[in-house]
Amino acid sequence: MKFIIVNCTFIFLYFNFYSQCNGRYETEIFPSVSVNTIYYSDTFFDYRHQMDVYTPIGDTVTNRPVIIYLHGGAFMTGDKSAADCIDFCTSFAKKGYVAISANYRLATNPFFFTFFQDVQYRTLLQAVADIKAAIRYVRKDYTNGNLLGIDPDVIFVGGYSAGAVLSIHLAYVDNISDLPTSPVDVQALVSDIGGTLEGDSGNDGYSSDVSAIVSFTGGINNLSFIDPTDEPIVLVHGTNDNIVNYNCGPGLGFGSVMNLCGMNEMKPVLENNGILNDTMVFENVDHYWPLNGNADTLFIDAVEFTTNFLFPLLPCNNSTVNIKELDDFVDQYPNPAKYFVSYKSSKIIKEIVIYNKLGQVNSRFNVNDKEYEVSLSKFRKGIYYVLIKLDNSSTVTKKLLVF
Repeated sequence: MKFIIVNCTFIFLYFNFYSQCNGRYETEIFPSVSVNTIYYSDTFFDYRHQMDVYTPIGDTVTNRPVIIYLHGGAFMTGDKSAADCIDFCTSFAKKGYVAISANYRLATNPFFFTFFQDVQYRTLLQAVADIKAAIRYVRKDYTNGNLLGIDPDVIFVGGYSAGAVLSIHLAYVDNISDLPTSPVDVQALVSDIGGTLEGDSGNDGYSSDVSAIVSFTGGINNLSFIDPTDEPIVLVHGTNDNIVNYNCGPGLGFGSVMNLCGMNEMKPVLENNGILNDTMVFENVDHYWPLNGNADTLFIDAVEFTTNFLFPLLPCNNSTVNIKELDDFVDQYPNPAKYFVSYKSSKIIKEIVIYNKLGQVNSRFNVNDKEYEVSLSKFRKGIYYVLIKLDNSSTVTKKLLVF
């Protein structure tokens, strides 16, 4: 009988949280999507500055999260209509997102790009500048009538191969002074994109910040770019990747190409800096599993893994559900949490009960105070549901992500 009561409580908790997102963002609830092509730069008007915007047909919500997915191609080739771009964006749009596949500037001379690192860094800076402008375009649209129907505070960016490399550097290179000066003076190359990391692709005056990064076979040029202020990231990588090394090595496997450190080297640095992250490893798999989109089951698995990582980060999962009075406020921080989570209320907290995703009681705390700190040292990574009982007989529920 006790088991039944616990699970009824869990069912109540689960459906309260699920209803906050209205069933969106976890599963494909829309049968079809529309695709519209937009020029996103107000300084360049060419094919490389176009993006395809995928939206769910029949959707009336106007505060949808945005996810931008960028094609691969070693910064020498590639296009927003690649199979993985289409399948990724279609899947996320069917889940209720506004999904975007964007083009960006590529190297104009593949030979020079392959053998000269100044060309490689300049090309990366230009690509980052372009996608920052695409992010700013989305926020500019929001202030000019919100025709895209987006939430400007929730923009994710990611991609495959070069698209993932681009996304990581867009988010994790914060200052020009972070860039190397030897063997190539990359700081000096910033002058080629207008003198700032925001670049020369326009839509000035709007933020290019993102909420999280998605990396399919991506890597970072220098692990020191990662710091405690950085955004959450989900990484998927094959251990036999010789294009973007699973560990560290020259890009494309060519000694003349800039160094890139993949998931296996990024993971401990992310952990040491307290950055929310999750990783999926494909053992004995090379670089090309995303290339054909849904035709490869590994890609389907990676999209599902990404969906599950991003879902708890959405605002609809961070709301407080109060059964009795809206002013019975309980603050939960930090969330996501790694080492501890604190609760603070204007009223006396009588009890805190934490459930796992199966509806089982993980922990129960008798509090009788307005503040309480829970150690997470024995908690596994994952999603938990928290039931907070106050001394006026009201109850508050919250969702907790432990990483």
